[in-house]
Amino acid sequence: MISRRDFLKLSTLVTASAALSSCAPIYRRLAGGLPTLPWTPLDAQDFLALNRLTFGPRVEERARFAEIGLQAFIEEQLDFESIDDFSSDLRLSTFDTLRMDANEIEGITNQLFDGYDRERPANELRQATLLRQIYSKRQLYEVMVEFWSDHFNIFIEKEPLFYLKPVDDREVIRKHALGNFRDLVWASAHSPAMLVYLDNHVNEKSHPNENYARELMELHTLGVDGGYTQSDVMELARCLTGWTVKEHFWLGEFTFNKDIHDEGAKNVLGLAIQPNGQGEAEQVIERLASHPSTARFIATKLTRRFIADDPPQEIVEKAAQTFLNTNGDIKSVLRVILLDGLALAQPKYKRPANFIASALRLTNTETDGALHDYLLRMGQPFFNMPTPDGYPDRGEPWQSNLMPRWQFAFELTRDEIGGTKNNLNHLLDVSSTGILADDVDSLTSLLLGAPLNRLERDGLIDSVSSTGATPQETLQILAAGIIASPAFQWR
Repeated sequence: MISRRDFLKLSTLVTASAALSSCAPIYRRLAGGLPTLPWTPLDAQDFLALNRLTFGPRVEERARFAEIGLQAFIEEQLDFESIDDFSSDLRLSTFDTLRMDANEIEGITNQLFDGYDRERPANELRQATLLRQIYSKRQLYEVMVEFWSDHFNIFIEKEPLFYLKPVDDREVIRKHALGNFRDLVWASAHSPAMLVYLDNHVNEKSHPNENYARELMELHTLGVDGGYTQSDVMELARCLTGWTVKEHFWLGEFTFNKDIHDEGAKNVLGLAIQPNGQGEAEQVIERLASHPSTARFIATKLTRRFIADDPPQEIVEKAAQTFLNTNGDIKSVLRVILLDGLALAQPKYKRPANFIASALRLTNTETDGALHDYLLRMGQPFFNMPTPDGYPDRGEPWQSNLMPRWQFAFELTRDEIGGTKNNLNHLLDVSSTGILADDVDSLTSLLLGAPLNRLERDGLIDSVSSTGATPQETLQILAAGIIASPAFQWR
């Protein structure tokens, strides 16, 4: 078995061996010449590309990528509805609240029998989110679901969002993740979860509430530098008076209450708006969805997510223009960013969810997805960001909290995580030659994309061999050290 002492030693050795720093990932320095393996060898740039298109490329995705190439792989993933995802869906079949309306969810959480409780909807949504990231064959779609969940962030712990957010996840984010941005922002604006989260459900003519109006322009469409003014925020808030949520028998449904709506004329972004009830705010939303500032803001965020923390401006400009030319077609914008931009991609630090999902995917782990506590310790529990800007997409905020990642790597390789069992040994047995050096090459190829050069590899083997570990234990110790090392923290 792997001792904690051996694990910490190996994590340090992997770092020292590869001469890593926080900005120099190992896959930029790996040697070529893969042995014959049951997974397809990829060069550093292809491995990087697959890490952006997935939550960590499994063996079958590497093989598919090598078979059809980058462009065809992207098109296949963009056409997500044609990908059979039955096996992934089957894992979620017991999560009843994923398919319920808000009124149904609220109802079962108030029952005093059958073990129902108020945490169940949030916990099922969190488990389902991680399980989809790990097991779905629609990987690019799930990456975009995560992106839009941050962009239209909702804090599920705010009352009563525990029964509203599951519906928002299904009917807003997942429904439109690879559709049209106008439809997505329109659905979000009519989402009871969003209206409650940003207090628009109490926005009425005598006391206009500006929260949602501000975030709709600053975070959802134009961006903070998008050209709007405080006056625009106030006028949009007036347009949004009366946008609220039903109660009682229709709990959790959107409604427009004309009795608390400000009927006066308004002017938002130079657009004169005559009294028209619910249609006033909808007229503004149409304008926001097609605005050049929105195109640039969304293009910048998508390019940051897929290409680099500091996105190349030539890709941002091309993506923004495509956004305008296609009226916000998300697939068309992604084609530009991925096909033109991946060649310029720079290493990005894995956020906690990506770190956990990639570790589980690459070790072929079976899990029930109940890993909320691990994500909590690492700082990214699903749907728990209180502020409306969502979890940060730059590396710096995540690089100081490494101990929980080390602990996770240690427990994963020792099979000490409840409901979770890694299949790394079985995966490596398929490729084993019986020669330890070859098996270590196989392991590093699996987890990091390619083997270390011979001197680095042999140095690692010598270091672990001095502990008296068997060959199988050596591979376990190495796996733990690699998953915990700076090398694995980058994608």
